[in-house]
Amino acid sequence: MHHFTYRNAQFYAEDVPLADLAAAYGTPTYVYSAATLRRHYDVLDEALAGAAHTICFAVKANSNLAVLQLLAQRGAGFDIVSAGELQRVILAGGDPGKVVFSGVGKRDDEIALALRHSILALHVESEGELLRIEHVAAQLGVRAPVSLRVNPQVDPKTHKYIATGLATSKFGVDMRSAPALYRRAAASPHLRVVGIGSHIGSQILELQPMIEAVAKVLDLVHRLRAEGIPLHHLDIGGGIGIPYRDEDTVTPADFGQAITALVAPHGLHLITEPGRVIAGNAGILLTRVIGTKQNGNRNFIIVDAAMNDLLRPALYGAWHGIVPVQQQDRPEHVVDVVGPVCESGDFLAQDRLMPAVETGELLAVLAAGAYGFAMSSNYNSRPRACELLVDGASVHEARRREDSSDLCKGEALRPV
Repeated sequence: MHHFTYRNAQFYAEDVPLADLAAAYGTPTYVYSAATLRRHYDVLDEALAGAAHTICFAVKANSNLAVLQLLAQRGAGFDIVSAGELQRVILAGGDPGKVVFSGVGKRDDEIALALRHSILALHVESEGELLRIEHVAAQLGVRAPVSLRVNPQVDPKTHKYIATGLATSKFGVDMRSAPALYRRAAASPHLRVVGIGSHIGSQILELQPMIEAVAKVLDLVHRLRAEGIPLHHLDIGGGIGIPYRDEDTVTPADFGQAITALVAPHGLHLITEPGRVIAGNAGILLTRVIGTKQNGNRNFIIVDAAMNDLLRPALYGAWHGIVPVQQQDRPEHVVDVVGPVCESGDFLAQDRLMPAVETGELLAVLAAGAYGFAMSSNYNSRPRACELLVDGASVHEARRREDSSDLCKGEALRPV
């Protein structure tokens, strides 16, 4: 469920017409719904009530400070993959004690920063990383909280770019290697074993792969406990998909019931790392039609948002609904919705049946709250979009639109 709806043929974000936002802030602009973010967090929280748990929002999905602040106020923890994301969480008022640090390439300075802020756990993704964490912890005179990310070798049945729990993935540790690494960590005076975890991928539409992965990790938990290695938490990752195109997806209720039934009997604190399922349908990308054209038998709608603003269609072939902000009866035809970037891959939709549009009118790209602005860039020297957080009838400018001075920040001409 989300709070973007038509009222009297005008598309609204909660109680604010999108046309009013475009008039006040311009386009392209990301618009987030605070009510949707709260609802999605609360629904998942309630679904997991059968086990002690922490929801660690995946910052990579949407790292805007106002969004992180809203979720922190709701009680969320955070899943980070860089020092920059940790700094964002702290600025937003998040509790470092509810932060887990994932990723295969943590630098020594990032590890040190995480340890100085006493985060909940560093997710270890290789033997070499375990040794580096141990070395940094020894230099700081602390014990680093570590949790191995293991690969359960489960196919999540999703796009290959976002499948992360297979033996061929760059992520995680092979389950056969994990016991030896846990023994190494348990014996170290500079490491403290706190948990175990896995994350098999993103945009997962079926429950069975998640259940299979958790069951495999729990089997490893039994073996480790039999060796006297204590484990406090089980991190099951994230990955619940959302309906971009009326897909049948895993519901939070079904997810929560199945997972808590598996985990609760083992006395483990459950951690999950949702991103898309909380933020995806909580945001839209507002864009204006620059013009239309026809080349041969192809019809194009040219808009002011581009692949630098929303990369997912070009990167994954991802599908996002696109609707007119002004609803009216008009003929439909098959079009490509494209942006101004100088790439043939710059499209927001291809071969899409859409109503006829006119130059200057507004379109809303749906389900753009996750991996939208977070993956945007300044390619073609294009300023990044404005971000707005709507809460009822109030509008918060969560990020101002960049301008030409931002594009050249940090650069310098050669001395003449």
